[in-house]
Amino acid sequence: MELFSDPTVWAALITLTGLEIVLGIDNIIFISILSSRLAKNQQKSARQVGLILAMLTRIMLLFSLSLIMKLTEPFFTILGHAISGRDLILIVGGLFLIGKSTTEIHHKLEGEAESSESEKKKVTFTNVIIQIMILDIVFSLDSVITAVGMTDNLLIMITAVVLSVGFMLLASGGISDFVDRHPTIKILALSFLILIGLALVGEGMEMHIPKGYIYFAMAFSIAVEFLNMKVRGSSSKPVVLKGK
Repeated sequence: MELFSDPTVWAALITLTGLEIVLGIDNIIFISILSSRLAKNQQKSARQVGLILAMLTRIMLLFSLSLIMKLTEPFFTILGHAISGRDLILIVGGLFLIGKSTTEIHHKLEGEAESSESEKKKVTFTNVIIQIMILDIVFSLDSVITAVGMTDNLLIMITAVVLSVGFMLLASGGISDFVDRHPTIKILALSFLILIGLALVGEGMEMHIPKGYIYFAMAFSIAVEFLNMKVRGSSSKPVVLKGK
């Protein structure tokens, strides 16, 4: 308790929690889009399980910081770039994100027109959770590296992760419903995930893309779409994506 009586500790905790929430937005979007492929009565459970798994993954990574440090040691070299275990995870995760997002966009725009509750039953809960777990590992690496850069106190890092995931659990339902109601936002969200996937591949290849540029592009695109929605008003009926 003496630790939390220090104002600098509170400042670090609040700042880190805020950063964890920002870094977790893409995770929420991905989980929401994947869970929307399930039957309606399974979607909330999938979001909750996905976020809890994300929290557990981050906490386990925090407890194995020595292992993460070893992941920075080069494994092999490609085109003059030394590739470490961390780089390999980022590259594979980024390619998976790009591929999955592209597949989802195709499914929404040019997929089977008969996509309905009967097709959603073909997408199993386990299959969705496995896909979420794969991306949780990639997103968690980014989150843990940020946490380590902010503070060296393990308790503060774990508290920030738990608080941020708690916030995301509360917000995930609203975000998911909003994305489902607005088809353009869903396609934009998938496009953002392609952008994030590209950034992960670049990071793995030692081409550092400042996160601020990515978040600015995302925020600007969403702001433009909100203006479009305001101009169109409620009288304009949105298109219906396939596979909803």
